[in-house]
Amino acid sequence: MALWKDNAAPAQPTPMPLPEAKEPARYDVAPKPAAVQHSPAPAPVARADTGVSRKESLIAEDITIEGKIEGGGSVRIAGNFKGDVNVQGDLTIESGAKLTGSVRAANVTIAGELEGNVEEATRVELTQSAVVVGDVKAGSLTVVAGARMRGQADFGWGDDKGSKTTKSGNGIGHSTS
Repeated sequence: MALWKDNAAPAQPTPMPLPEAKEPARYDVAPKPAAVQHSPAPAPVARADTGVSRKESLIAEDITIEGKIEGGGSVRIAGNFKGDVNVQGDLTIESGAKLTGSVRAANVTIAGELEGNVEEATRVELTQSAVVVGDVKAGSLTVVAGARMRGQADFGWGDDKGSKTTKSGNGIGHSTS
C-alpha cells in the first residue's frame, strides 16, 4: 500500500506577481569631482589686443619631446622640451619643467628651467623657482626674489625709443613692473 497519492497530471506552479518597475532615482546635486594632484587645465587665454580666446597646448610633466613648436596659440610646458618655441600666444614653463631652445612668445612665465634665449617677448616673468641660462629680450621683465639667471637682460626698449643699449645683470634682485 502506498503512503502517498500519485497525481496523473503534474502540478502547475502558481505564477508569482512581478515587482513593479520603479524609475531610477534622480538627484539635482552634481557629484563632487575627484581630487586632482596637479594644477587644473588652464582656461583659454584671451588676447588683450583682439579679445579672441585661444586654446593652450600642454606638454605634461612625464613627457619629453624634441622638435619645434610654432603657432598662434599658447603653450604650457610641464615636462621637458628640446627645441625652439615660436608662438603668438603665451608660453609658461612650470616648476620642474625644462625647455632647451630659443623662445619667441607674447608673454613668457618661467617657473622651471630655460636653457636658451628669450628672443622676443612683450613681457617676461621669472618666478621664485625660475632658472634661466641665456639672454632675455623683452618689453618688460619681472624678477621675483629667489629667481636665478645667468645671461644678459635687455628690457624696456621699444622700437620707437631710439637706439638700443644693452642692460646687463645677473637678474638677482632686479625687477621692473
